[in-house]
Amino acid sequence: MDMRHLNYFIAVAEEENIGRAARRLNISQPPLTRQIHQLEDELGVMLFVRTPRGVEMTEAGVLLLEQARNIRTLVDQTIEQTQRAGQGRLGRLDIGIFGSAILDVVPKLLMAFHSQYPGVRVVLHTMSKAEQIEALRQRRISVGFNRLLTPLEDIEVRPVLTESLLVALQADHPMAAREKVSFGELAGHPMVLFPTGGRPSFIDKVISLFGEVRVPLTISQEVGDVVTALALVSAGMGFCLVPESATVLQFRNVVYRPLADAPANGIVDLSCIYRKDDRSAVLASFLETVETYRSGAAPAEDRRKGRKTRPRAR
Repeated sequence: MDMRHLNYFIAVAEEENIGRAARRLNISQPPLTRQIHQLEDELGVMLFVRTPRGVEMTEAGVLLLEQARNIRTLVDQTIEQTQRAGQGRLGRLDIGIFGSAILDVVPKLLMAFHSQYPGVRVVLHTMSKAEQIEALRQRRISVGFNRLLTPLEDIEVRPVLTESLLVALQADHPMAAREKVSFGELAGHPMVLFPTGGRPSFIDKVISLFGEVRVPLTISQEVGDVVTALALVSAGMGFCLVPESATVLQFRNVVYRPLADAPANGIVDLSCIYRKDDRSAVLASFLETVETYRSGAAPAEDRRKGRKTRPRAR
């Protein structure tokens, strides 16, 4: 039994007349009659009995019609889903995330991707930079998001946007009243650094900036993530530098101020990473979404400033 036999059978069953079914199928009546007889011979049962007006299904025919329709629907769905999977519109995408990117940029990318590819299930995994790279190599994730990435032979690094750095201060700190804060003014004040763990990291970026402008650091704490760092700032344990995306975190006692004299490299990139040999259609679709965001084709609402901004690509 093949799909052609089932389609012929369904047409005859629905038309209750071989002549009408033949016209519907755009074939002549004798070949259709032979196909129905072949199907009955294969199954070993009568599917139709002749009547003065055409044909009538037997009990076996009624059962086969129900199942044949189900089979045809399942085949059609399978074909459609296979085509969608091949087009990157169906499947699963495992993504490694870490740090401040999940506060602003990554959710926007995920929403944009979901709106265009609702059939793809996205699964997020919180992983450090080293864990993301290892998971990519083990094919446990398909893409990751992180900062300050070292080029690797087997891993592609695609910049998503470049962010300014801001100073996070306790709201009643004397410098909080100023519109901008200079590096020199931060000298001698306790500083909170993040994240602890694998290096190089954002900590190294901050230390190198202070070294470049020749301002000594007074480090009070090194913590695992930006949320903990801002909680310590709120408690008065020091200030910290954060990427602009972290400013969506609105602590009751924390304010953010731009750096007045930031050097040209006083910025930080966010990149997505993936295996160079990954030919997944789902990954290709996601990277198209990333590229759309990166190019600024979809302006993002900056809630903190109340204005629209475009991501700044490198």
